[in-house]
Amino acid sequence: MQIVSNGILISMYPFSERDMVARVFTKDVGVLVGMLRGAVVAKKNKPLVGQYGNVSWNARLDSQLGVFHWESEKNLSVPLMLKSDLLKIMNSAFALIYTLIPEREPYSNLYDRTLQLLQDLPNTDSQKDLYLKWEIGLLGDLGYALDLTKCSGCGKTDDLFYISPKTGRAVCANCGAPYDDKLYKLPLSLAVSGQFLRNVCAMQGVDVPMARKIL
Repeated sequence: MQIVSNGILISMYPFSERDMVARVFTKDVGVLVGMLRGAVVAKKNKPLVGQYGNVSWNARLDSQLGVFHWESEKNLSVPLMLKSDLLKIMNSAFALIYTLIPEREPYSNLYDRTLQLLQDLPNTDSQKDLYLKWEIGLLGDLGYALDLTKCSGCGKTDDLFYISPKTGRAVCANCGAPYDDKLYKLPLSLAVSGQFLRNVCAMQGVDVPMARKIL
């Protein structure tokens, strides 16, 4: 069996003295896991987290780990390494994909947004706002879309002060006042999106990645 696509190398960890197990977030089939032969000792064309390139995954059976052939086109992490805050954002995005996105399920919109995020981060002064937008998109892809257009209680479009942790819908100050201790506060921030991510992780029985916690 063979799968061919383009993708972003989002994680690697040693398997032996020469080989590594890698995860590649692909355009066509989502997250693929496979072996990178000789990745530990490679001197030329060394695979690195943050690279974008072409990948083929090969295995005799669909259930096997499989082996990658990886051809890097560009290392998207290079401009981010100059600033630790940007590198933390990349690591957080990759860790959330690793933790929350099931293997071999296509998330083409998330893939496009992730690629755009990595390309835009070095060229903006609003890195956290850019990343927050990415996280909100991730929540939507996972079935937790946020709606801040009107109050879920009365329909008002102004004075929106809260957001419901259960529905992800906005609540005005008047409707939300009796439930002040149970609702999240607007405006949206990384702290608020982080609370939703904790809920999602809890429902999937996993911990929030450390890379997200330290962001």
